[in-house]
Amino acid sequence: MTGGAVPVEQRAGWGAFLKSLAHMTGDLSSMTAPPFILSPTSLTEFPAYWCEHPLVFAAIADGLTPHDRMERVLRWFICTLKGQYTTRNEKMGSEKKPLNPVLGEEFFGVWPDVAGRGETKLIVEQVSHHPPIVSRFYNEKAGVKLQGHSGQKTNFSGTAIHVKQSGHAILTVKPKSGEPAEKYLITLPKLRIEGIVWGSPYIELTDTNAIQSNTGFTAVIDYKGKGYFTGKAHTFKATINRGNRTIQSYEGQWTGISYVGGSKGPVFLDTSAPKEEVVVRPIEEQGEWESRKLWEKVAKGIRTGSYDEAGKEKSRIENDQRQRRKDEAAKGESWKPNHFIHLDEDPEYQQLAAMLDDKLTPAHEDGYVYKG
Repeated sequence: MTGGAVPVEQRAGWGAFLKSLAHMTGDLSSMTAPPFILSPTSLTEFPAYWCEHPLVFAAIADGLTPHDRMERVLRWFICTLKGQYTTRNEKMGSEKKPLNPVLGEEFFGVWPDVAGRGETKLIVEQVSHHPPIVSRFYNEKAGVKLQGHSGQKTNFSGTAIHVKQSGHAILTVKPKSGEPAEKYLITLPKLRIEGIVWGSPYIELTDTNAIQSNTGFTAVIDYKGKGYFTGKAHTFKATINRGNRTIQSYEGQWTGISYVGGSKGPVFLDTSAPKEEVVVRPIEEQGEWESRKLWEKVAKGIRTGSYDEAGKEKSRIENDQRQRRKDEAAKGESWKPNHFIHLDEDPEYQQLAAMLDDKLTPAHEDGYVYKG
């Protein structure tokens, strides 16, 4: 039964969408959602949410010891979650389905130098027809850079959509203390999307993900929803371990405040700090494959409620993509990424993944390297 969150004129389409969800088996990623639940933002822009607190990212290299730097990596990672999973569409009332990127779609952005922290740059490219999306962001002055890829497989069960994220990120840190560069493997959490039946989707993180450093420190983050740990939504518990020994624990809300050692300990992170939006070139200066240029008319239609126009433009873009793939096949050609190189074997990933406990290690994954 649909609720008031669904526009009256869209309720028939939403009901049909729910029925198709109930009968769908396998991955849901390619399903066409009713226009009113679409986000005006392409999935290609999502890596920008990883750096909405660029000062926290830049400060990782200031850590004085490997443990201190692992704690800073954990703090930075937790502070990225709110932007990634809960606040993308506050003005639109509920979580929306992002636009599926087209092959070769690009997104470039920057967080300017403020107070001497250095400039952080972002490069994103859709490198396959289906995910993964590959991204790289870095701050050369601060001595930190991150490269990763991500994809999603979704299925509907009960009243929720369950999302398993594939991919990983590798963070490289050049300590200001002069110690050798450090590597950190970051695996991705699973998601559960609730509120589907009422047309007001929201995301909760589930299960566990990990951060593994080549220094031997491991951070393990467990996620629970309302009714666990603190009785509040979006809760987590994390530990920093070395071998079989727990060095420190942390708990709280990844959308709010978390504490060292427990709710009575000192504050570990307060995510209420203002976020910094990524800066991009004006649309008129962007190339045809840059996200905001490519989806400009679709985004405008969604934001203004002109769903028919948004749907027509979206279909035009998707049909154009299908034709491009057919033309390439007819010529015996295949598309190649502009900014990244595919690796069948990624030595950095393999080294760090081997240090993780078996239950935390993701399945074997290919890698990508930035060309620049």
